[in-house]
Amino acid sequence: MKIGSSSLTENGIISRKKIARLVDDVADLRRRGYQVAIVTSGAIATGAGTLGKNIAKSTMPEKQAFAAVGQTVLMNEYRNRFNAHGLDVGQILLTNDDVKNRVRFLNARHTFEELLRMGIVPIVNENDTVAIREIRFGDNDMLSAHVSCMINADLLVILSDVDGFYMDLRDPEPVEEIRAITDTILERAGGAGSAVGTGGMISKIRAAQIIMHFGEKMIIASANMPRVLNRIMDGEKIGTIFIGRERPLAGRKRWLALRRPSGTLALDSGAVLALRVGKKSLLATGITSLKGKFLMGDIVELADQNGTIIGKGIVNYESDDLQRIIGKKSSEIKKILGEKMFDEVISRDDMIIY
Repeated sequence: MKIGSSSLTENGIISRKKIARLVDDVADLRRRGYQVAIVTSGAIATGAGTLGKNIAKSTMPEKQAFAAVGQTVLMNEYRNRFNAHGLDVGQILLTNDDVKNRVRFLNARHTFEELLRMGIVPIVNENDTVAIREIRFGDNDMLSAHVSCMINADLLVILSDVDGFYMDLRDPEPVEEIRAITDTILERAGGAGSAVGTGGMISKIRAAQIIMHFGEKMIIASANMPRVLNRIMDGEKIGTIFIGRERPLAGRKRWLALRRPSGTLALDSGAVLALRVGKKSLLATGITSLKGKFLMGDIVELADQNGTIIGKGIVNYESDDLQRIIGKKSSEIKKILGEKMFDEVISRDDMIIY
């Protein structure tokens, strides 16, 4: 579950009443046998409130200082509330770098798994004290999608000050179910977040895109609804549910789906058919051109003859070497490069086809 800043604060300061209500809800779920990880916002807002400062008029270093102060206050409040239910909490601070790097991604996932195995509630936030980009551009909606990917969560619930996604603000009720993110939905979602948060509806829709691509589910619901999590798990139709593909992506491909590409490989029609229908690996003979500079192990996108992106994968050759073997048979690689490390430019196991 992800909790927004506005759902944790009141009049610019931390609300113990709001946190207590949400913690009670999570504790009830735990007693029912569910595993729950929390992605929490509110560190900057809590720090600013504690120090009597105005976030809107603050500099970036001041916001980082607020985060340092607020994170301790926030975690202490969570710890006290969960301890009252006989539950322990563990803090995990993440940045984009932690999920981009495969080794650090796996290390973080192992930590999550161990905390959950031990019955400890993981509480996650962005490491705002060091990650300037996260404060300026990021938001915890996207972080919660990454965490869901990391721990293979069956459901992500984003709790906010809104009770779902509305196609039209004049509608009496939010949209009940969404199975595809259309241009119209993205247009309707435009807009900034609350005064104490960085995310808006558009960031929640972006998070939904990631979750749906993984083949999982996400719900946007109001944090003000009593026992909202337990009611969702009881099957009540609350908020807006986003439902992904029928076949979820495997763990390694989930990580791959989140990575930004360093280049693009253009493929001929035979290669596209082999990847899409034959489920084959990509060979050099099927590549017609490449764009970008990349190293072995980097992520590249795959495009068809029309330039449409059809997938992405982990490339086995750096761009300079690959440029020399484009269109060549695997048997010719050693003669051209002096050695042949791989028959495949991208292995099927290291590839996602859309």
